[in-house]
Amino acid sequence: MNDLTSIIFRKVWWQYDVTDTSWFSIVYHWFNIAEGVAWVVFAILVLMRFLQHGKSKLELWYAFTFLLFGITDFREAWQQSSPLIWIKLLILIALLWLRKVVLTKFYPEAKLF
Repeated sequence: MNDLTSIIFRKVWWQYDVTDTSWFSIVYHWFNIAEGVAWVVFAILVLMRFLQHGKSKLELWYAFTFLLFGITDFREAWQQSSPLIWIKLLILIALLWLRKVVLTKFYPEAKLF
């Protein structure tokens, strides 16, 4: 049971090592950096939309959640662990809920963010 708890809550699954030249480590590292940048761009776009239209302060939380998700991807570029997976899951749930509420109530014509 102790091993299962460790796997679920504490295990480090992957760690970036500059000397590791395997294709997986290189691609995984840079993909997560690119993905983190994309999430930050979405955060900026949502923030810009809020500053233009200001329909709901909930958009600030929506932008912040995108930013948090981007930060977790930057972290994942150096280490993938069970705690990070759980944190990403919670942020993703919040992000999807906020997306649904913001787009449905305030921007029904929007398709992407």
